[in-house]
Amino acid sequence: MVFKRRNPRSTWRIASELFYPRGGWKRAVTYVMHRLRRLPDEPHRIGRGVAAGVFVSFTPLFGIHFLGAAGIAWAIRGNILAALLATFVGNPATTPFIALLSVEIGRWMLGVEGGLSFNEIVGAFSHAAIEIWANIKAMFGPEPTSWLDLKHFFDTIFLPYLVGGIIPGLIAAVASHYLTLPVIRAYQKRRAKKLRERAEKLRLGARARARAEVAASAAVAAVTAATNEPDPPL
Repeated sequence: MVFKRRNPRSTWRIASELFYPRGGWKRAVTYVMHRLRRLPDEPHRIGRGVAAGVFVSFTPLFGIHFLGAAGIAWAIRGNILAALLATFVGNPATTPFIALLSVEIGRWMLGVEGGLSFNEIVGAFSHAAIEIWANIKAMFGPEPTSWLDLKHFFDTIFLPYLVGGIIPGLIAAVASHYLTLPVIRAYQKRRAKKLRERAEKLRLGARARARAEVAASAAVAAVTAATNEPDPPL
């Protein structure tokens, strides 16, 4: 295969790079920012896209963050690719803080008593996913389906996460939008200036070459004329 890796990554390597990318988080963040700056779109549209991606990162819709970010970006007329890149905010390094903050705020807003640790939240999501898969298989087999645990998960974790993530998600989205605008505008102005300077250099170079060609043609014509002059009479 043309695109097959020479040295295939092991399962452990793939899992570890989810939590610590190859090259480090600094390089990953730099790459995302580089891609955002070079997007060929208006700064306000890129800013809206970034806001959409950041907001979705504060929701418990794991697995469909891309779809959610693209949908919100489309609805607010933002750049969809910028929205997809901005979902990088919800990475393994930040998700524990986002989850704990969102769940705690949501449980407080909904009046759900008791606190939860991040491990308990992860365990609840894992258990819910396993139960959903078991119920799907039960629909086509003899085993009975049971949704009681999922209802408890929805009421105590998923719904608080969804509701509680709205406030910090909106704050982070608005902040990221207004922080992105000056960065994108400055980059695009600097890039446009460089392109103008490059075009001017090319224009001056073309003009100099044209003058040189005219001068060379005139010199050749002069030499030819001198060569073709008749010899003076004796």
